[in-house]
Amino acid sequence: MLNGKSVLITGGTGSFGRRFVEIVLERYKPQKLIVFSRDELKQFEMQGHFSEEKYPEIRYFIGDVRDRERLYRAFDGVDYVVHAAALKQVPAAEYNPTEAIKTNVLGAANVIDAAIDRGVSRVIALSTDKAASPINLYGATKLCSDKLFTAANALAGGHDTRFSVVRYGNVVGSRGSVVPFFLKQRSTGKLPVTDPRMTRFWITLDQGVEFVLSCFGRMNGGEIFVPKIPSMKLIDLARAIGPDCELEIVGKRPGEKVHELMVGEDDAQNTVEFDDYYSILPSGRGYNRDKYMEQRGGKPCEEGFRYSSETNTRWLTEGELEEMIVAGKHITS
Repeated sequence: MLNGKSVLITGGTGSFGRRFVEIVLERYKPQKLIVFSRDELKQFEMQGHFSEEKYPEIRYFIGDVRDRERLYRAFDGVDYVVHAAALKQVPAAEYNPTEAIKTNVLGAANVIDAAIDRGVSRVIALSTDKAASPINLYGATKLCSDKLFTAANALAGGHDTRFSVVRYGNVVGSRGSVVPFFLKQRSTGKLPVTDPRMTRFWITLDQGVEFVLSCFGRMNGGEIFVPKIPSMKLIDLARAIGPDCELEIVGKRPGEKVHELMVGEDDAQNTVEFDDYYSILPSGRGYNRDKYMEQRGGKPCEEGFRYSSETNTRWLTEGELEEMIVAGKHITS
């Protein structure tokens, strides 16, 4: 699919971006693989692993998705785009709301305009479980971004550009997430837990990258793809990582939910279930769920269905968590 094509990833020096680059270089022969990000130090460090001498197809572009003109230059001749750039720390977004809006919302609009006008074929934007019924600003900006990308297929008009979204939960081992924090804090003998009831969806970097690549092959444009992934209580996660540690209940941080949602009741009537994922279809004109199932298969979700971390039918065991942590350490080291 990507052989001979030009592929660009925004936020390409992040945890997801680095693993995406590694897998694409291992599996495909792209004409170009462009890493687009705003951090020159991270790009310099990444070049130590993926040098242009060893991988002549790789390119490094300094740029910010807030910079519309830079995106237009970077997208010239690009076939596939993965939009992974975002400000994603919930507390930081709560205290710096305009900055989150500039990157996550206005940046998304810039990516859409540049993709259409530069003739990009397919765009997949990364979302988050926090975008479903959001209660924090980060989730609200990502919901807005999701709406922009799904609506962009109508905006494209006669252009061939198609847009879809991938939405999933917490990535085990990603920078700034709770697993590396717990691993670091374990040596103190005490782990802070926000709420003993709290549950989260969990996915590995490899699973996230694999799901995005598979969605390039299955997208019509306009879908929000949601993988079926396991849940785990945060307190069980802490006990598994630090079985001898004292657990300290510290209360929720600003903007945190007790449980996360990926498909809400209001989306159920537009959602198609497959063996290993859900496809949320836009509710606007031109999207018919029955016709979609005729083409793709799947079955309709019942009215009132919700895919939430506390009612999930799949739960992580301690052994599975340990395997995910080991894999995450190997990938992000």
